[in-house]
Amino acid sequence: MIKPLLVALAVVAPGVAPAQTLSPLERRVVRAVDSLLPGAIDLLERSVNINSGTMNPAGVRLVGELFRAEFDTLGFATRLVAMDSVARGPHLFAERTGTGPRVLLIGHLDTVFEEDSPFQRWERLRDSTARGPGTEDMKGGNVVIVLALQALRAAGALEGANVVVAFTGDEEDTGDPLAISRRDLVDAASHSRYALGFEGGVGGTGTATVARRGFTGWTLTVTATPAHSSLIFRPEYGYGAVFELARILDAFRAELAGEEYLTFNPGVALGGTTVEFDARQGRGTAFGKTNVIAESAVAAGDLRALSTGQRERAKERMRAIVARNLRGTSATIDFEDSSPPMEPKPANDELLAALNRVSTDLGFGPVEAVDPARRGAADISFINQHVHAALDGLGVVGDGGHTVNEMVDLTSIPIMAKRAAILIHRLTQEATAR
Repeated sequence: MIKPLLVALAVVAPGVAPAQTLSPLERRVVRAVDSLLPGAIDLLERSVNINSGTMNPAGVRLVGELFRAEFDTLGFATRLVAMDSVARGPHLFAERTGTGPRVLLIGHLDTVFEEDSPFQRWERLRDSTARGPGTEDMKGGNVVIVLALQALRAAGALEGANVVVAFTGDEEDTGDPLAISRRDLVDAASHSRYALGFEGGVGGTGTATVARRGFTGWTLTVTATPAHSSLIFRPEYGYGAVFELARILDAFRAELAGEEYLTFNPGVALGGTTVEFDARQGRGTAFGKTNVIAESAVAAGDLRALSTGQRERAKERMRAIVARNLRGTSATIDFEDSSPPMEPKPANDELLAALNRVSTDLGFGPVEAVDPARRGAADISFINQHVHAALDGLGVVGDGGHTVNEMVDLTSIPIMAKRAAILIHRLTQEATAR
């Protein structure tokens, strides 16, 4: 149940001045958010208490059905798109057709916490905070979307709005191939003018994301000539696989580190006489003896860049380093592009300016762009190029994401919902006026 103090905190957040330049309809939207807030927090609690780890398709479906019922009530045409062919849970799409340009709202149903995780349940820490899997990433963001749309309908502002909602079922570990797992999301974007992503905010309620880096995985494999360790460094035996692995990784650091927005991290490394590595699970084993030159080594990690050009240049430099083999060794590196970068573009900055005006009119203060170096990959990256303008980071404020300390600041929910609702309404009105 919602405690009265929480509602009071949410209605008048500390330091927030009353709205000055809102229209009468927009003021009704603001009041509707406040009145609907208890139900929104109840929805968040119910969704958090359903395990929807990416590898639990049945749980993802249950969360999808929970949110689908909310959109059905709002008069949206809803569908769950099965992703059995990529071994993932379904995506949820909900749509209302209107006369203005379409606005795409993006969330996701899955979390990083699988069925065997000890972190499974909602826990109220105090009136203003709660802990639980997905509270911040991103069931909280999903609830912001629902609450914003509920408020628009309650104020009479949803009728005629052209809105599509996409909640993917595999954002945390995207199904392969991407041509299938992101097909419906890309299709929704290709028929939309604006895209708003509701991943959690970074740095409080006064930020949004206009650009974020993509994610590419890489696997480095090294082989060498095995022999008694006393023979290492001789021309006919060379340096062994572990020295070559170390040379390559250190050369990555020495030659590529420091470039703005470019990072690369070897998350796991194994070496010895024999190596077994499961890239999907991120785990493996190695066998070797101290008196034998290592025959095999493997390392795997990620590469993050702000643009496709930066990513491809980094790949070429890494391949060149890998090719400079120590005597008696050979090495290969394989890359797998997972999420593309959400590249900066002027239209995204213009959309941020529109959000900033909304926030100022609401009395919440300015909204600034987040440094892309502080953000990882996300679904909005797949569709940034397909829409006129996109923003992300419009969800709740929290802490401890992807850990058993994940929590949400419940007072951020009405702030972000009001901001989203007014922005969606104004985008629709701008389109109508054209």
